[in-house]
Amino acid sequence: MRPQNWGLHMTSRFSAFVLALAVAAAPQAWATSMKGAIADPKRPADQVAQDVLRKPEQSLVFAGIKPGQQVADFLPGGGYFTRLLSDVVGPSGHVTMLETTRWGAENIASDQKVIDDGYKNVSLDTAAFGQFTLAAPVDVFWTSRNYHDLLIAKYGDVDMAAFNAHVFASLKPGGLYVVLDHSAPDGSGSSLTVTTHRVDEALVKSQVEAAGFKFEGESALLRNPADDRKLPVFDKTIQGHTDQFILKFRKPA
Repeated sequence: MRPQNWGLHMTSRFSAFVLALAVAAAPQAWATSMKGAIADPKRPADQVAQDVLRKPEQSLVFAGIKPGQQVADFLPGGGYFTRLLSDVVGPSGHVTMLETTRWGAENIASDQKVIDDGYKNVSLDTAAFGQFTLAAPVDVFWTSRNYHDLLIAKYGDVDMAAFNAHVFASLKPGGLYVVLDHSAPDGSGSSLTVTTHRVDEALVKSQVEAAGFKFEGESALLRNPADDRKLPVFDKTIQGHTDQFILKFRKPA
């Protein structure tokens, strides 16, 4: 004989089953979205050719990029990651390219091409070197291979404490700040940055944490132990194969 609340019990079990299916399906949908971004035919061939070394899919998974997010791409450098971010966050999300006027109109035009190529959820904003403006707080503030440039005085005198505090204020509570850059020797700080375009990751950590961020983790995805981290990143013997770090910080909720 069935208990009196059998129907309610079965309804609850069915609801839990449906919920479990939805939760299980979500990561797969996200993975499909990420792979679709990598395979996007709108991506320029010269950028696609970089994928084998830059490992964008794994990098963005580590960064926690998801559909529907608002993302700032600081100094996008022609939009290699912007295009991918655009596809992953999808039509309900948005990517703002934050470019500097310091490097000229040609650089800005290469960013504008991202929008012209049909990435409708992308906008471009320009400002003086080391500055940026966002209309509203974002979920993720992303910068790739450019944090070190902020430490090079010939580009502009940037107060890094103020810059990182501005990033902090521009993120939603719980938002992520992701820094990918070329690694300099441990303990070197920014002493080799001008000549090599590298930065000591310990310096990045200390500067970012001083702004109130909590260190969330790092990825060894782009590490290259064969790189002694002393050559300039544009040296042909190491270009494209530098030892790189990816650091992830969270603004406390």
